Amino acid sequence: MKKALITGITGQDGSYLAELLLSKDYEVYGVRRRTSTPNFENVAHIQNDIHWLSGDMTDLASLIEAVRQSDPDEVYNLAAQSFVAASWPQPLATGQITALSVTNMLEAVRIAKPEARFYQASSSEMFGKVLETPQTETTPFYPRSPYGVAKVYGHWITVNYRESFNMFACSGILFNHESPRRGLEFVTRKVSDAVARIKLGLQQELRMGNLDSLRDWGFAGDYVKAMWLMLQQDQPDDYVISTGEMHSVRELLQIAFSHVGLNYEDYVVIDPQFVRPAEVDLLLGDCAKAKEKLGWRLEVGFEQLIHMMVDTDLERVKRQAAVEASVVV
Repeated sequence: MKKALITGITGQDGSYLAELLLSKDYEVYGVRRRTSTPNFENVAHIQNDIHWLSGDMTDLASLIEAVRQSDPDEVYNLAAQSFVAASWPQPLATGQITALSVTNMLEAVRIAKPEARFYQASSSEMFGKVLETPQTETTPFYPRSPYGVAKVYGHWITVNYRESFNMFACSGILFNHESPRRGLEFVTRKVSDAVARIKLGLQQELRMGNLDSLRDWGFAGDYVKAMWLMLQQDQPDDYVISTGEMHSVRELLQIAFSHVGLNYEDYVVIDPQFVRPAEVDLLLGDCAKAKEKLGWRLEVGFEQLIHMMVDTDLERVKRQAAVEASVVV
């Protein structure tokens, strides 16, 4: 039985990855930071199947101990401050958690289990003000946010450890990937949640920023399969994971609202506070290398993904409204 250690396991990607590894009979260990009100919502259905370890991404000693306790064959480093908009008001925290913590995790593996295979969650936000389209593994980085800058550091320090210490260390340059487990602050989930609330008469409008931004959106459940495949190869390498399709925020709104029989133009209000200080206008990935070398394939299309998210939020909001109504009665 293989053993895997996952940081950021309670997040969207961590939960789907844990499901995948458990289905492959892995023994799964999850690192989580001690909090007074832990959130296991994404992993509640598999919570008892995971070995939980306490650790903090800014504390090397705790990460070394987590690696020693789990003795993993594979380490997936998914923990980060991952909300781009929050990185401007919190640039130092983003640097510590999203950038320097990667070094902490690599050091923990190098010290405690150097033969373990390591995956680093890189991001398409590293391309930022894109210098070529589509973006590949060799496209130069031009990050446009503190988050993007931090991810560039995490990416290159992973490459450095691979070349300096001969570690099996890979980076997956993942383009936007979404699901019903996405945080409510992210644009796709913000839209699907608002559509559900507006359809049920619980919200009147949806305030948005730039509707013309173009993104390459896929399903997180598909993308975690690529993470696993990277660590099954003979040699470590870096891969772009994407759909190869661009969609605008406006198209996202059209699909989400029309799915419940509404016109987005009747409810969406443009609010300057949601416009980024430095915008990333378009992102489009070329995943040819992943398809050829990993044999990776997409299963969920963009429209199917948005419909899935809207349907899930409709059911969730209905349940919440019913519970609240029963409490009032």
